[in-house]
Formats: sequence, structure tokens, C-alpha cells
Amino acid sequence: MRRVVGKGLVIGSVAAALAGGAFSAYAQVNAEQVLAIGRNVFSMEDYMLAIQYFNQAIKAKPYLADPYFFRALAKLNLEDYKGAEEDCSMAIDRNKFKTEAYKLRGFARQQLGRDSLAVADYDIGLDYNPTDRSFLFYKAVAQTDLKKYPEADSTFSTLLKLYPKFEEGFSARARLNVVRGDTVSALADLDRALSISKSLVNAYLMRAEIEAKRQNWEQASSDMDEAIRLYPQEPDLYVNRAFLRYNLDDFFGAMTDYNTTLEIDPHNAAALFNRALLRYEVKDLSRAAEDFSSVLALEPGNFHALYNRGLVYLELSEWKKALQDFNAISTQYPRFYPVYYAIAECRRNMGDMRGAMQNAYHGDELVKQYVKNPEKNALDRPTIAQATSNSSGVSQGEDESEIDVMNRFNQLVTVSETQETPLSFNDRMKGKVQDRNVAVEPAPLYAVTFSPNTETLRALSNYFRELDDLNTARYLQQPLYLSAGLPSLSSEEASAGLFAFADRIGVLEKQGGARPVDRMARGVALTSLKNFPEAIVELNGVIEEDPRFAVAIMARGYALYAQAVSRLASPHQDTSSGETQGDAVLERRTAMKELSDAIADYDAALALNPRLVYAWFNKGCIYYLLQDFGTAAACFTKAVETDPDFGEAYFNRGLSHLKTGNKNSAFTDLSKAGELGVLPSYNLLKRMK
Repeated sequence: MRRVVGKGLVIGSVAAALAGGAFSAYAQVNAEQVLAIGRNVFSMEDYMLAIQYFNQAIKAKPYLADPYFFRALAKLNLEDYKGAEEDCSMAIDRNKFKTEAYKLRGFARQQLGRDSLAVADYDIGLDYNPTDRSFLFYKAVAQTDLKKYPEADSTFSTLLKLYPKFEEGFSARARLNVVRGDTVSALADLDRALSISKSLVNAYLMRAEIEAKRQNWEQASSDMDEAIRLYPQEPDLYVNRAFLRYNLDDFFGAMTDYNTTLEIDPHNAAALFNRALLRYEVKDLSRAAEDFSSVLALEPGNFHALYNRGLVYLELSEWKKALQDFNAISTQYPRFYPVYYAIAECRRNMGDMRGAMQNAYHGDELVKQYVKNPEKNALDRPTIAQATSNSSGVSQGEDESEIDVMNRFNQLVTVSETQETPLSFNDRMKGKVQDRNVAVEPAPLYAVTFSPNTETLRALSNYFRELDDLNTARYLQQPLYLSAGLPSLSSEEASAGLFAFADRIGVLEKQGGARPVDRMARGVALTSLKNFPEAIVELNGVIEEDPRFAVAIMARGYALYAQAVSRLASPHQDTSSGETQGDAVLERRTAMKELSDAIADYDAALALNPRLVYAWFNKGCIYYLLQDFGTAAACFTKAVETDPDFGEAYFNRGLSHLKTGNKNSAFTDLSKAGELGVLPSYNLLKRMK
């Protein structure tokens, strides 16, 4: 997100469309018209932009309930449940009779695990409308999650009596019966739900799991077929069907499912692990070793893959590779006795009979000690990786204290099937920016540039007063801007123009005809061209001549920062490239000095203009780079105190809070940043959950 500064308030194309032209105060906004436009944008599923319209309506008429409600709805679609809850509360404060706000707030609270408060909201809604299907449905699900099973059953009975064709109600009651252990009633509800609608994927999954626990593999596999028909691009469904096919002795079908999974998701560790086991079982040893190696590349700590790869190497007579894997296992799990027998086998095949006997004896001793006193001499029992909903696709599964370790070491991994009834106001995916994985990096520092960046969702921008004065006075033919980071010089024309400008001012300077403002502009051009050393020299001269030239001070601060970052990333920092350790240390010290000087420049700019929000922000970014997260957060706090709509400052402060373990404050800041248009916030919020 970048802010554009120039004469007056320069508003991007989005803002112009919002108001039908430039405007200078929120009071001039037609709140009803803006709200209507926002609702239209929302209907097109552009939730980020819709929030910006609702922000404008709120600023113009903060006493209206609807802008808060619709902003909450947009946030909910972005999975910012805390922000949605807060906006619903604001809407209810302004209109306590807006029942949809109670429904939306209750839903958000369910997603936050605040089920008791959610039920309270649904009860208020039911006071206004006792037969509302959504209120009854959400309330019953919340009561199930609260383990209030009789109350949930009563609510479901009321719901299904009023709406006997509500298939999701039967599916949700089936889940209630499953958690109560009544699988007979659960199957009856699932059959009823699927007789009404053949498109309930969770109903098929629940029924498949029930049948699988009964070892009714044929029926379970049939239900999984239907789930895959509905969601053919969901890789975990193929993993689970492969497990069912394996139990039906359909090795070819199981292998096909693992291959399909890996076509959809090449990094699916569960599919790779299971395919490796199947290949091991049919003695396709070389490819089994490749799959286990792929699992270990994704999960270096997966000792089950490591152990099995060692066994494969053992059968391939690759003794050294096998021994390396087994030694790693014994280091991590020194009382896992089977690995010592495997090491003994390696040693024997390598001709080390003494080492083989020692390891076999050690394994025997561990077993004897365990038999004598199991509590005192417990054996290591590594847990097998079970796929869940984490980012890697695999996590630790159940405790194996009562499970045969060797059997589990060679058991297929399954993926936890979704039994939760999906609660959603909108199941469509378009516009859900929280699902777009983005690099989690701090928003960049602001730099003085020749190129504006109008890619902003903000309607209005604070401006850099001194830069605005310079542009208004027209000291330069081309205006300067304040942008987040340096502009991209993707075209030859753009870079050639900057080179020509810098050369022209350089010639003029040698002739003694260059003004300080010209030399400052040359420093800006050189910075954009990433010639930081020469830019710093140029700006040093300007500031020596005019120590109160705030624009030059801000420009030098960025050039110093950029030069320091360039040093830290230079080959000098890699002593393997032939540079000495002393060179690397010198470069780092120089970079630290440049960062310190950059902070000093921003302090000098703040002394000239205490409300220069970008100086506070840039200081915070440098402290963040230096891993001084407490000071960084303090700087970002100063920035948002000066400009409460500075989304990037909230975002960076949220990251700073995360670094210090302050998760609650991070949630609050990231939610606010998302509200103000910083797209990565929602993806990060989703990952944090």
C-alpha cells in the first residue's frame, strides 16, 4: 500500500470513483450512496474494497448501524471473526432491533470458540423470531460444541419439526449423535439428510468414518467415492479412500489414489509416506526410498519415514546409508530397541561382527530392563505422523503407549475427516483473500520517489507537508511523491529517464548552477537507480548546506537504510565466497552504523515536523530489522496515534507483537490493518488460527 502526496490531497482512482470526484473531507461524503456502492461491490465478492467503502460511510455518519453490519459481513467472509464480532456490537449499539447483527455476531463468536456468548445472541434473535431457521440451527450446533447434548437435541427437534426438509439440520444432528456414541441414530439422520440432498459432503464423510470403524470397507469406500465426486480437487479425500481400498486389498486402486493426490498436491506428506509403504510392500524398493526421502525433505523430523527408509536401504544392501538413518533414530530415541537390531544387521553385513553383537546385546538389555520394571525402564515409542489440518499436512498423532510400535511404524497414515457441519454465510471462494498465501513480510519503508503508486484502497491520505510545499512551489518540473518502497523500473524508458536526469544535474552541478533542490532530486534519482553510495554523498552535501531541508533528510534516511540492507545481503557476508571473516565483520559493522544514521535522520525529520508519521513508521521498520521488536512496536504506536488510519503501521505492529509472543495484541492490530486495506493481514490471521 502506498500513499500519494502532492498538491493538496491526491486521491487514487478508487477513491475518485467512490466520491465521483475529489473531495477533501468525510463530511462531504454521501453516506447512503457510498453504502449502496459498497453493497454492490460486496455482491461482486471484492470484500477488501467493500470494506473501504463501508469505512467511508462510517466516517461520514458514525451513528448508522448498517455500515458496521455490512463491514462485519465482509470481515466474516475474510475470516476476521474478531473484527466481525466487534463491528456487529457497534451495529447493535446503534440499533438493538437489527436481528441479523445478532445472528452474525453469534456466528463469529462460534468461530472464536465463544459458544456460550453465541447461544446468548441466538436466544435474543429467537425472542424476535422464534421460528428463524438459522438461529435454531446455529444455536443447536453451539450447544453441541458446549457438550450440552440434551439441550442441543431439543433445539434440533424444534428445528426439524419446523423444517422437515432441512438436510443440513439432519447432518448436524447426526454429528451430535456421533459424539454421544449413538451411531445407529447418527446413520439414520445421515441417511435422511442424503435422501433430501445428494451434495452433502460432510454427511458422506461421517457415514464413511462410521462404516470404517465397523470395518465395513465397501460401504465406507462407496461413501468416499461420493465425497470425491463432490470435491474432486481435495487431495486428502484421495488419501482416505486409498486407506479404505488398501483394506479391501485393492493395492492398484490405493496406489492410483496416492498418485492422484500427488498430482493435485505434490507436497502432500501423507500421500508420499503411504505410497512409499506400498512400494516397500511390493518390493519397488528404489522408488520407495525416493518417496521416503521426499517426506524427509518436507519433514526432517519424521522418524517413521527415516526408519522405514533405513529398512529399504537395508534390503537394497546400501549398508552405509541404512546405518546413517538408524543412527539418527537411536540418537533421538535411545530406548527404541528395534533400531539396535537393525544397526546390528548393518554392522554384520559390513563385516563388523563385534559392533553387530554389541548392538544386538544392547537391544536385548533394553527389553529385559523393561520386563523387570516397565515403569522405571519405559521404552521409547515414537508416534507416527497423522495428517491433520496444519499447514504441512502432517502432525503428531495419538499416544502409542498401548499400540504395537512396529505395527504402527508400518501403518498407513490417514487424514482426519471433517465431521464439523459447515457454518457459513457464503461458501463461494472468489474474493477470499485470506486463502491467498502471501509472504509474511513487514510493510516496506517509505521513500521519496519520482513515481506515484496509486494502488491504494484508501480514499484519503495524510501528506508529507514539506514535500507538498516543495511540489506546490514548483521548484522542480516533475513532482516528487512518497511511496512504499522504491518504484519498479521494469521499462527501459523509466530507468533511462532517471539516468539522463541524474547526468544532467551532475553536469549542472559541476558548472556551479545546481540548486540544493536539484541536487536533492538527483539524490532521489540515484536512490531509485539503487546507486546508494553516490546518492548518500549527494544528499550529504545538500543537508550540510541546508540542515532543515526535511525532504532531503527523509531521502537520505531511506538511502542509508537501503545501502545497509544491501551490505547485509552482499557476498561479503558469505565467507565461503573467498572473503575473509574480517571483511564480513567490517561490512556488518558498517551496515549497523548506516542503520543508526538512518534512525538519526528520521529523528531529525521529526524534530522539524513532530507529526511526520512516515518518519515514525520508517524508524519502526529499522528497529524491526534489528530485531528490537519492543522499540519497533513503540514507533508504530506513535505512527497510528498520529494517523489512526495508517494500516501498514497496524500491520507491522501486529508482526512486532507476534515476535514478542503477544498474540492477542497481534490479532487486534492485524484485524485493524485488514480493515484498512492491508491484504496480507487476513491470510496471516487465518494462519494464526
